[in-house]
Amino acid sequence: MADGNERFEIPKEMRSMAEASFDQARKAFEAFMGTAQQTATTFNGTGEAARANAKEISAKAITFAEKNVQASLAYAQQLIHATDLAEVMRLHAEYVQTQMRTLADQASEIGQAVTRAALDATKPK
Repeated sequence: MADGNERFEIPKEMRSMAEASFDQARKAFEAFMGTAQQTATTFNGTGEAARANAKEISAKAITFAEKNVQASLAYAQQLIHATDLAEVMRLHAEYVQTQMRTLADQASEIGQAVTRAALDATKPK
């Protein structure tokens, strides 16, 4: 019966392929984020308050998406270099816990921004 602490080896070719794929994914994401940020800065709305609120919410969403993808890419890179199943399980647990806290914080922040935008939209001019 196999011992749970046995090291597993990822073949060098597979590790190299995973690292190359990871680098491609990171470059594609960076290009996407550059385009998204350019789009957000040219966002057009109706009225100054609506435009400012839409820009704020868009900027937050883009920032959150960027942070989440960066965290996922960092996690994937850590997994590529994991040496045993225990390390994979530890990395996964840490990633899930951190992401759950991060997503809750981000949802709260976006909710607050949307509430402010709604209040601003209903203010008499």
